[in-house]
This record gives sequence, structure tokens and C-alpha cells, in this order.
Amino acid sequence: MTMLNPTRRGFLMGGAALMGTTWLMNSTALAAVDPNSFAGRVFSASHYGPFEAVVRDGKIVGISAMTELDQRPTEMLMYGMLDRVYDKSRIDYPMVRKSYLENWKSGDVKPELRGREEYVRVDWDTALKLTAKAITDTIVEHGNQAILSTSYGGWSHAGIMRPNVLQGKFFNMIGGCTSTVGDWSGGASQISLPHVIGDMEVYSAQTAWEVIRDNTEVFVLVGCDPVKNNRVEYTVADHGMYTPWEQIRDAGCKFVSINPQRTASDAVLDAEWIRIVPNTDVALFLGMAHHVLEQGLDDKEYLAKYTTGADKWIAYVKGEDGTPKTPEWAAGITGIDAAKIRELAELLAKSRTEIAGAWSLQRAHHGEMTHWAIVNFAALTGKIGKPGEGVGFSWHYGSGGMPQSGQATPAGLSQGKNFVTEYIVPASRLTDALENPGAEVVYNGNVRKYPDVHMIYNAGNNFMSHQQDTNRLIKALQKVRTIVSQDVWWTAATRWADIVLPASSPLERDDISVGGTYSNDRIYAMKKVIEPIGESRSDFDIFAALSDLFYRESQFIEDAAYPEYMDIIRKAYDGTGAAKTTPFEEFWERGYAFQPAPPEARSWVRHGDFYTDPEANPLHTRSGKIEMFCETIAEMKLDDCPGMPMWLEPAEYLGNARDGQLHVVSPHPWHRLHSQMDQSATLRELYKVQGREPVRINTEDAAARGIADGDLVEIYNDRGSVIAGAVVSDEIMPGVISIYEGCWPSLDSKGRCNSGLVNFLTSTQRSSGLSQATTANTCLASMRKCEDPEGPNMAYEKPPIIEGMEIAAIDDDELGLDRLDEVIESIYAEMGPGEQMYYERCTVCHGPRDVAAFTQLQWKAITPSMFPRAGLDDAEAAMVMEFLMANASDAVK
Repeated sequence: MTMLNPTRRGFLMGGAALMGTTWLMNSTALAAVDPNSFAGRVFSASHYGPFEAVVRDGKIVGISAMTELDQRPTEMLMYGMLDRVYDKSRIDYPMVRKSYLENWKSGDVKPELRGREEYVRVDWDTALKLTAKAITDTIVEHGNQAILSTSYGGWSHAGIMRPNVLQGKFFNMIGGCTSTVGDWSGGASQISLPHVIGDMEVYSAQTAWEVIRDNTEVFVLVGCDPVKNNRVEYTVADHGMYTPWEQIRDAGCKFVSINPQRTASDAVLDAEWIRIVPNTDVALFLGMAHHVLEQGLDDKEYLAKYTTGADKWIAYVKGEDGTPKTPEWAAGITGIDAAKIRELAELLAKSRTEIAGAWSLQRAHHGEMTHWAIVNFAALTGKIGKPGEGVGFSWHYGSGGMPQSGQATPAGLSQGKNFVTEYIVPASRLTDALENPGAEVVYNGNVRKYPDVHMIYNAGNNFMSHQQDTNRLIKALQKVRTIVSQDVWWTAATRWADIVLPASSPLERDDISVGGTYSNDRIYAMKKVIEPIGESRSDFDIFAALSDLFYRESQFIEDAAYPEYMDIIRKAYDGTGAAKTTPFEEFWERGYAFQPAPPEARSWVRHGDFYTDPEANPLHTRSGKIEMFCETIAEMKLDDCPGMPMWLEPAEYLGNARDGQLHVVSPHPWHRLHSQMDQSATLRELYKVQGREPVRINTEDAAARGIADGDLVEIYNDRGSVIAGAVVSDEIMPGVISIYEGCWPSLDSKGRCNSGLVNFLTSTQRSSGLSQATTANTCLASMRKCEDPEGPNMAYEKPPIIEGMEIAAIDDDELGLDRLDEVIESIYAEMGPGEQMYYERCTVCHGPRDVAAFTQLQWKAITPSMFPRAGLDDAEAAMVMEFLMANASDAVK
């Protein structure tokens, strides 16, 4: 039993991606060349790529890849898409947990039975009315802040009609609710790096790949695996960077991979693999910096011109605190030989070097330090802003490196203003918030409070699979009176809900999206392929129906502005660059339209303008320079996040592990998008081991525990226990095990996850008081061969459902929904044009929805990427910027 891994040969067989768009025929046109071909094809697009669905008698019978648009279609597109549409895990009808349905009037809804109790099939009228009553009761009795939205991220759907956006629009019409802030992907760095280098960086475009090909001598992958992670995309994947990566390799660039395990990218790019103890990258870059200083390889002129605070950091590296950060010191922490650290330091300092840092590095205790240490090392050696050199923290995502079109992309519906601003829940701190209602929480230097949560509304998000310390979360959820989950499938988030609203899949509604998070060079029609299955409804229709109960349906639908649903999509398309050359009708008929990158985009260098003229193009930091020591962060006086990158021992790592403990890392999966596609039986056959999540184990660690390849193993710590399938390998270092995040959980009678969800093991420890981000990769656990598995993994079976129960109709008078009218009227006020524009266009990406969550400089740092995605013209951008500057956390009030 060996987990499927790509070979270089197999990867190269995908062929070269088309670098231009001068000759393209869609698959329907190509099929028409064969006079006997079946013509029942519908174009659509997904996180996994564009495609055509073959439809017979109203059912999808096949998926055809659009090889003219996507040269490297994945198994997720070819098999997973079809599998999950018709999978038995579909939610066919509205459901209510039995005790909740029986006791909604009395309030004795028995939340402790969530996850164990059967559901009752109900009609839409009952489900929607119970949901509306729960919303009303919560707001009237406890305030809007007592409703928490866990509909984070928007990864469930690639189009503008993302469930989290539509939910935001609905709740903001009635005063708002508490929202999560930050995210799991880049939660620590998205807060720290704007202070350090004037940009989030983790969601920013990378230097154009041709510049790398023609200039870069050494490309360093620090935990970075672009070959794997670029298989999926926040919008529509086109896998455009695969051939460029091969061209960069074949041009003679040397790749170095610093990672506890060898990756697919290492194999494809012929990278030199340097094994490192997880969570110790800061120590490595400090040790390399010490050697650079000793050898006089630091670029003093660069430091003087482009940085501030270098002297303080250099003093720390040299040992002002009593501990010189020598290669020998770093070797004792990282597990890398001191001679190798010196060799690597000289290679990077003397070469034209680009350093790519993965997001995984900062999902750790003190995670803010890691990317910052890489920035400081690159600045010390004079790299940042030069062609083919510098740092990049998004090479592994969104086809980073593809030239940018700079064109506007489709903009969704206005969300309106959320009036709940005093209360927040950082994305990974849900459990902490539930356990500590009213407690103060510091986020990016701003003091807010945790709400007292009485209701959770979750749309299109499997929060039960991605929150850490799942057992603790399950217990904390018992204090919440009502949980509503709106989803397509019986994920963990629906299995722990009270009211379950069945949403239709992305293939069962029309929408529009864009190709490439950064390139933005194609607009895609996401056409409705089939009718909704069962009684499922689109997220748009569900929230419109809820709005109707509050007499606000027309406000939600905006029928005066958009008489037909397609008018919303048409308006979104008309705001794009593609609309200047391709009429909507032509675009919709063909399924895609282009807005190519201009020629100058192929020579774009990240931070190149700053390097060329730092006076005319200062960074959006307090000094306008790279802040190797940051006064802004230092002034916050956080004991777990100092004003410069320092080695701070993680709460859990091999350096403080107990005997027999292993470090658990949990990277993004190969055959899934987080938890999406886990129910695909075809894909599971490719990689699951005895039906469980595979765990990669070093040969020595396996032998010491009597574990053979293909065995079931139990991984456990004080937080929980999971059962997984062993994949024994020499391509992971001893002391470390790797298990993909995101699988669907299933608990056995002993409380073990019989499916292998790693978050039963991970900790809710925060990264620091700066960002409150996740530390999922800071995790120790023990492992043994599993001798007592309890039957097959049941994660993909429906929960027990009671059909045919006689349910009395709910009288509208019992709901008391009119109680909200006075509440809503009392909180609404006139909004200025910039404020309106911000809430209409700028609250669907990675920026905070609470304007006061960021400083003026942080807003200046992210708006260059935020405004184009929102499709703002210069006048609109100016209006929004004026509003942001007047309401930022440090604005003069």
C-alpha cells in the first residue's frame, strides 16, 4: 500500500501549456469535428479547472477537460466533480435534529446530542421558519453580536455567488452579526508583513516567471510545494505555471528545498532536499545571517538605503543577548549540520536568489517570526526588488508567477454594512471565543471582545473539519442554542447542526468567475449544468426566502436593479476588462472571454519599483522601508511577538518532545481542496489506506513501532486520537509524520476519529497576540500500531434520518418576526458614498470587513491588490480610500 505520488515523467507528460490565446477552440467545437459526437455538452468552471459536462436526459454522465484552456486537468476535475454531485452524502431535503424539532418552543433543545442524534426530514417552510425564529430570538434577546457567522473564506464556490457573501448580505440587512476575522491560510503573516514590508505578501502577485527564468540562479523552496498546491485555485484553476516551472528548471536554475519531507515539487524541479526540524526555520535563517555577517557578505549599501532597524537585528544575531546565533547554535535546533548551514548561507548570498516561503511556515507558534526572518535575511544580502531575486510568499498559490492582466474581475452583490464592530472572533479562535464570552481579544493591536454566542450560522463551510482541537470544540458548542448549517453534503459541520438547509451544488446554478487569482486573464461562465437535486436550492434562493420572511426579499434580490438573476451576472461581466472586446452574449455562449496581460507584465518584478526608486515608491510601512526592526509591533509590547524576528521556542516541537513523541505536520492534500472531495469514492481509491487518511512515516520510526506499510496506526496525544493508514517512506525525516488536513471525521465508541482527521490532535494555541492565528503545524503526538479498529470508516454515510414524521405547521404568529423591525430601524444610519462603495465591492476578499481592524498604512498596503479585484476605477478607489483613511484604527477621530 503506497500512496499515489506523481513522478517527474508523469508530470511532464501533461504537455506544454499554451502561452498565448491566438488559436483556441472549445471542446464543443472540437467534438463537432466528429459528426457522430454527442452534442449535449455544457460549459462551466470550478476551483479545479474549466470543463464541459456531458449531459444525457438531465444527468451528468461525464466531464470533459478543456485542454485548450487547462493543459494539466487533475483527477479532482475528471472524477471528483462527478462523484460528489451524485454521492450518497448529498443532503436531499431540509432536516432538523430530532430534539430541536420537538422542543423548539420550550428551548430544551438538548445540544449535547449533536453529532449523535438522528435528524427528521421536514419541508422548507418548517426549516426556514425555525431558522428565522432562532435569528429573531437571538437578536432581540441578546443582540446581533450573539449570532456568529462561521461561513469563512468562500472556498466552497468559485463564483461571485459565494455562500459567505450572500449570507453577509442577508444578515447585514438586519443589522449584521459577529464575523470571523483573518484566516487559516496566511493568518499570521497577513497581519505582520504589512508592518514589515508594506504588503500582506501572502496574497500578492509574484515576480513574472520569465524574469525568474532569465535571471534567477538559485530558487529556494522553504516548505513550499507549488506543484501540489497549484492544483486548486480560489477562483478557476488553469494550471498555467506548470510549464513555466519546467522552463525555469531547464534554464539551469538550481532549486533547494528546505522541508521536513520531500515534496512533489522537489521531484519535478530536481531540488536539493535539506531536512529541517519543523518550526525551526527562524533559527536556520538566523544562523545563516550570522555566517553572512562573519564573512562580510552583507550588503551594507542596500541596508542603508532600503531598510530600517537593521542594526538592532544584527546586534541580536551577533549575540547581544549573550547567545550568538552561529551556525553551530542553529544546527542544534534545526537538525541541519553547521557546515551545511554555512554552505547554504554562502550559496544564497553570492547568487541571484529568490526565496519562496510557504504559508505553512507561519501556521505555527510565533508564526509571525518565520516569514519576517526570511525577509530580513534577503534584505541583509541585498536581494529584495532586484530582477530574479528577493522573497515571495505566494509562489505556491493561484499560479503565482503568471503575468498579471491588471484588468477588473467580476464583482458580486453588495454585502452592505455590518453594524457589529465591537465583537470579533479570529478565524482559528472559535473554541476560545465560545469558552470565554465577553473576554477581551487583541487583534492587530486593536482591542475587541468575544461575543456571547447563542446562534451559529454556517453556509458553505466545513468548520468542524478545519478548527483545531476538535474534541474541545464539540464540547464548547454545547453552550450554543442553535446551529444552522447550509451545505450541499453531510460534512462534519452539518452533522453537528440543529437545522440543515440543503444547498444545490455549483453545477446546479448559473454564476461567473475569473481565471487566476493573480493573472486575472480569463473570465469564465459557470453555467448551470443540471437542475438542483432533491429539494436543494441555491444559496441565493435560500437567503432570498429567509429575507422574504422578514419582508425584505426585494431588498435582497435587488429586483429593481436586476429584474432577472442573469442581470446580476451580466452586470458583473460588464465591469470586467473582457467586456471591452467581447459582448456578454458571445461570452456566455462560448463560456469564456480573455483579458490578456500586457507585454510589460512579463517583466514585472515584485518590489521592483521600490528598489528602482525608494523615494518615489516607498513601501507602505511607517518608515517607507523594509522594517527589519519594527517599532509599530514593538510598541504593542506583546510577550509572544517582539519587534524583530527572534528565535522563540514553540510550545511543542522536537526540541521539547517527550520520549517517543513525533512532530505532526498537516499539509494541504493532493486529491482534495481542504475537505472538499473527501467523499469521492474514486479519489479515495487512489490514496486512502484501508479507508483512512494516509500518514507518511519515516522507515526508522515505523520499524521502531512494528509498523509496516499499509498498517492502520493510532496517533494520539492529550487532545485526542485518530486512526490513519501508514505510508512508510524514506522521504520524510525521522521524528516527523505527515497527515493531510481536511478529511471528514467519524468517531468510534472510544472517541477516536476512525477517519483520520488531524485536528483531533492539533492545538488551539494562538500564534501570538498580534494575529491570533492558527498553530496547526505546532503539534506533537505519539503513535502505535492500531490493533483494535472498529469496523470501516463511516464518515461518508448519511446520519440516521427519520422520514414520514407528522409535523404540525408552524403558525406565523408563533414566530414573532416583527420584533426585529424596531431593532433594525434603530441601528441604520446614512452611509457616505465611499462607505457604500466599500461595503458593496470590497468585502469579499481577504481584507477585514471591520474598517477599524487595520491601520492607515495597512490599508494602503493591501488596497493595491484589493481595489483591482473589486473592479474600482480611479474615482471609486479614491472615494473608498478616503473612507478607509478616516475610519482606520489610527485615524484621528
